[in-house]
Amino acid sequence: MSVKIANNLQSGNVVILEGEPVVVIKAVINKSGRNQAVVKVKAKNLLTNRVSEVIFKSDDKLEGVMMEKKDCKYSYFSAPNHVFVDDEFNEYEIDAETISDLEKYIVDGMEEVCEVTFYEERPISVVLPKIIVREVEYTEPVVRGDTSGKISKTAVLKETKHELQVSAFVEIGDKIEIDTETGEFRKRLT
Repeated sequence: MSVKIANNLQSGNVVILEGEPVVVIKAVINKSGRNQAVVKVKAKNLLTNRVSEVIFKSDDKLEGVMMEKKDCKYSYFSAPNHVFVDDEFNEYEIDAETISDLEKYIVDGMEEVCEVTFYEERPISVVLPKIIVREVEYTEPVVRGDTSGKISKTAVLKETKHELQVSAFVEIGDKIEIDTETGEFRKRLT
C-alpha cells in the first residue's frame, strides 16, 4: 500500500475511494484567496465503471494501489475502444472515455511507446511519453509586417485535427514536438 497526497494526484493514478479502487481521469488544483486549496478529481470506479467527481483538500491522504504497468504502442481505434499492443503482440482494449484527454495525440500505428496500467489484469489507464512528434496539417501564414507583437498562432495537427498554439515560424508540413503533460508546443524539428 502506498499513500497519495491529493495535491499530487495525476491522470492514471489509482487510489481507494469509499473502499473501492478508482482511476484518476483528471485532477485539477483550485487555489482561492483565503481558503485552503482543493483538488477536483474526476475518477472512474474500476469495479463498476461509474465516473464521478470528488473534491479533496490539497493535503488529504488517500490509499494508493500498486499497479502492473507495461510498455505498449497504440495500434488502432475499434469503437468504442482504443487498442494497444505490447512487445509480444498481445492486444489490450481501453474504452475511449477513460483516455479521452489523450485522443488529441494518439494516431493509428504511432511509434511512441505508452505506459499502460493494469488492475487485476485489465488495462485501466494510459500515460503517453512526455514528448511526442506530430505533423502540422494547417496553420495560417504569418502576415508580413505584422508588428502587433504576436509570437504564436494556431496550428492543426494532421490526423487528430487537434488545435494548439505554435510559434509564428511553424509552417504546414513541419514536424513539431509537443509536451503531452501541458499540451504546449515545444519546438519545430528540422
